[in-house]
Amino acid sequence: MTRFSTCAALAALVAAAACQHPAPAMAPVPQSSAPTRSDTLPHQASAATADSTVRPNADTTKVSSAEVKQTALQVFGDTATPPATVVDSIVEDAPGLDVRPYETQERVAFYVKMFSGPARERIESRLEQGSRYEPMMRAKLHAAGLPEDLVYLALIESGYNPDAYSKAAAVGMWQLMTGTAQGSGLRVDWWVDERRDPVRSTDAAIRFLRYLNDQFGSLYLAAAAYNGGPGRVARGLERYADDLQGTTGEDRFFALAEKDYLRAETRNYVPQLIAAALIAKEPARYGMTLRTLPPFVYDTVVVPASTPMAAIAHAVGAPVSQIVELNPQVLRGVTPPKTSFTVRVPVGAAATFDSAFAALPAAERTAYTRVISKKGDTRVTLARKGHITSTQLSWYNPKLEVAKKSGRVVAGQVVLIPSAAVVEAAREVPDPSIEIYGSSRAAVYHTVRSGETLGGIARRYKTTTQTVMRLNGLRKSIIIPGQRLVVKAGSARSSRAHTRPARKSSSRKAKH
Repeated sequence: MTRFSTCAALAALVAAAACQHPAPAMAPVPQSSAPTRSDTLPHQASAATADSTVRPNADTTKVSSAEVKQTALQVFGDTATPPATVVDSIVEDAPGLDVRPYETQERVAFYVKMFSGPARERIESRLEQGSRYEPMMRAKLHAAGLPEDLVYLALIESGYNPDAYSKAAAVGMWQLMTGTAQGSGLRVDWWVDERRDPVRSTDAAIRFLRYLNDQFGSLYLAAAAYNGGPGRVARGLERYADDLQGTTGEDRFFALAEKDYLRAETRNYVPQLIAAALIAKEPARYGMTLRTLPPFVYDTVVVPASTPMAAIAHAVGAPVSQIVELNPQVLRGVTPPKTSFTVRVPVGAAATFDSAFAALPAAERTAYTRVISKKGDTRVTLARKGHITSTQLSWYNPKLEVAKKSGRVVAGQVVLIPSAAVVEAAREVPDPSIEIYGSSRAAVYHTVRSGETLGGIARRYKTTTQTVMRLNGLRKSIIIPGQRLVVKAGSARSSRAHTRPARKSSSRKAKH
């Protein structure tokens, strides 16, 4: 992949309130832990164009609430937060990131003021949405030996939106690319996209974060690599090794960021993470009262191939929307063909599911009507038979053969016509296989598969282990499944490799 995300989901909010002045440059790492409480707020240009100009005395520019709301809607959408019990905080006293020493750091203070000011309502809404998934995420991070505050990476990446989708085809809360996800053991195909699964995608993100933390020995450098690619961070540390001598721990990220080597979005990514953690740990301190949503809990059952989600919902007596929300990885409103499939159902529903499901009418458990295409048929005429659109017909017939010249469907094919209930539960999503890697076309990449070694990959592409390590900024010959390596160099912009997961809505650029 040649490009990574140019701004986090939260950073887009900054653009709405920051169109007059560039963001403050990276100031020296402070020793005091007292917060900066200024009444003025410096403003920043779009993350794609922001520079590092220091403007400590920049005048405050007023931003209308309409501007903030418009940009927030573009980033986060307009999903209302369900009613829930009001509490002071959604964060328990658990091991976290070392954020206190950096809360007066200029760039961190900038984002704290932004997130608790113009963007406060949206930050509140997304932190509340995240409370549904936090117990699960925190338990997994804790089990992996990582700070639980890394849950806020998902806030920055996607606003905790399982369906977040970027122009680069990075998907889900953790914004994973197809290659990275599949290399990490996730299923990504026409029927199922586990990048949208909060549980499975969290597992993949944690695996990658552990790898990055092991490589760099710093969680903040790991977070920067999650955003900008481990190759770029590794090359920066090597380039400025003399200047960074004597700098240890998490201070190394800030020291590297001062060199103006990392891209603007990566320099801002860690300060955004710290700001989000500071606010979420003590929301009342920043004028927020957060509500906690019911946790993401469920039972599981096994259903036959091609089972409508609507039939599952009827068997457990739940709305279809609830079954879809528990199984966001199921894309077409029906479980995949050919094999049985495990789905989530509300807690307590598994005990009686089998008998209830068997008692449903056969027609309700049947997803499709099968017809044989005839001479002269088109997608449109076939779709009309099921009172659906030609696009919806293609969701269930991705390999339908169509004559190139006439545009007519080849006769003699079995065509699946989905039921209305199946279509209603389907997700209108892009082709999960599509990925965009940037403008360079010369570089050659390889996604690491299970069991592969760096030496074996080098031999496959008729190069050397040392060359692959140099192209990817690797100090050790350790690789992991899902890691995307540059194996042959292209333009300067193409030499960044990645294994990381992927990203959010259309406001964000290329990713893992």
